[in-house]
Amino acid sequence: MHIVLAVKPGADQPWLADAVADLVRQTGASVAVAVADGVELERLAAAPRSVFADRAEVAAAAAVQRLAAAGIKASQALLAGRPVQAILEFSEQQQANLIVVGSSTRPAVAQRLLGSVPLALIEKSTRPVVVIAHPHQPSDAKD
Repeated sequence: MHIVLAVKPGADQPWLADAVADLVRQTGASVAVAVADGVELERLAAAPRSVFADRAEVAAAAAVQRLAAAGIKASQALLAGRPVQAILEFSEQQQANLIVVGSSTRPAVAQRLLGSVPLALIEKSTRPVVVIAHPHQPSDAKD
């Protein structure tokens, strides 16, 4: 089994790496941490691609280090382009059995207007996608 862990550039998501570490312990899977810089066309970007790539690399390295601290070896990939398409293409190349991503931190209105990477991955992926919510994130469900 092979898992692609898709992390968000500039985000610290230790809980996401911890969840993947638990999955690896249960399944013996291998892990590739992937992060897309989010730059579709550099000439239209607000800053050079290197600025976005640096943020992405820091997020990926943090996830790999967190996994390593849990005894899990993971590879790291910095992807160019829009997150959804880059992650889907990388998952195909890796022949991933599962894509794991953190839940969106955008408010519901912003998700509807701007979109949500986790939801888009679920809609477009031919591979299973698991969305892990932050353990302290308030639920939208009404009891």
